[in-house]
Amino acid sequence: MKKVLIILAVFHFACTEQDEVFQEDFFQCENTLSPNNIEHEKVEPVSEIMKDMVSKGVPGIMMSVHTEGDGYYSTSYGKSDLANQIDMQACNLTRVGSTVKTFTAVTILKLQEEGKLRLDDLLTQYLPDYLLDNIENAEETSLRQLLNHSSGIYNYIQDLKFQTASLNDLIKVWRPEELLDYARNRGAYFKPGTDSRYSNTNYILLGMVIESLEGKPFYEVFKDKIFIPLQLEMTQFAASDPVPDDIIRGYIDLYSKLELTNATYYSGWDYFSADGGLISNAHDLNIFLTNLFQGNLLSDASLKEMMDWQSPNEQDSEEFVTHYGLGIFLIETDSGPAYLHSGDAIGYFASMVYFPNQKTTITWAVNANYGKIDDITQKKGAMEKIFKSVLGN
Repeated sequence: MKKVLIILAVFHFACTEQDEVFQEDFFQCENTLSPNNIEHEKVEPVSEIMKDMVSKGVPGIMMSVHTEGDGYYSTSYGKSDLANQIDMQACNLTRVGSTVKTFTAVTILKLQEEGKLRLDDLLTQYLPDYLLDNIENAEETSLRQLLNHSSGIYNYIQDLKFQTASLNDLIKVWRPEELLDYARNRGAYFKPGTDSRYSNTNYILLGMVIESLEGKPFYEVFKDKIFIPLQLEMTQFAASDPVPDDIIRGYIDLYSKLELTNATYYSGWDYFSADGGLISNAHDLNIFLTNLFQGNLLSDASLKEMMDWQSPNEQDSEEFVTHYGLGIFLIETDSGPAYLHSGDAIGYFASMVYFPNQKTTITWAVNANYGKIDDITQKKGAMEKIFKSVLGN
């Protein structure tokens, strides 16, 4: 959802970013994952698809698979740092962007289970008027409509003024209130509940709702309700450490020539908002999604609500047929239905997918995006190739 920025940022990126010199131990982590479960049935197909992606220009990839029979297998291939030629490890930290929206939705559903809110409550019951002033639809939108993107509220990231401001200061750290300003005085896409359209603004507002109820930053609530219970040891939020020293380098394909530019430090607008900003790896994302659909995070009733699918009035013919749930999507693939959420940050992409028929979770994260990289890692054809390779159908 942030790709609109890349067109504006081309020359700035190319002229300002220089590679740093690091020793191999700079990226060293407690790598208990690469050799784990080497008898897993998916070792060979995972290895093949990762090698194929790297051979086509992806700098590095980490991938994790969970099956009912063999449990977790997590591994990596390629480089975490091209300039210093340092190998990627499965335990390395990376940016996973909008996958955080599923964490946000789970937290809201857990707060409902605790009796602290109801999904059909209006947003205005939890946030003051000044925060919602001149955001069209905000006063008549429910929490449920924010979660499934049926609010119609304008997506701040599409605003040209925001894109220009980001270009002018790509290392600026934005606060949620500043981001909301770019959704003010903009026409809503539709009346609440009449359609579905992805909007990052929805999840900024949901993060604020969590904070208003719990009296502390939303990412601390994530830690209490999700990170610690699931032992997600490599998962954190950017607000606490925006660019961790050992985060893998992120790259962008500016000119669609697979000539990659280091963009590690340019993701500052979502460090404090619940629409992005998550730092994790493929293994932790797999633990999270697997436990979610195994019923270990939410009650059966909450999980059922999460998967109350809404279909947008129009579908993109070049993408999967997609239906909107609460912080999760149902996509129709050649391998059957799948529950998915993906995420972009500048220089990074991650995706987590659960196939209910096969009871299999596939997660992957790469340290590059835009241009031809997206064709290899995240477009529909690329995803179908991953699914078929790993699932074997």
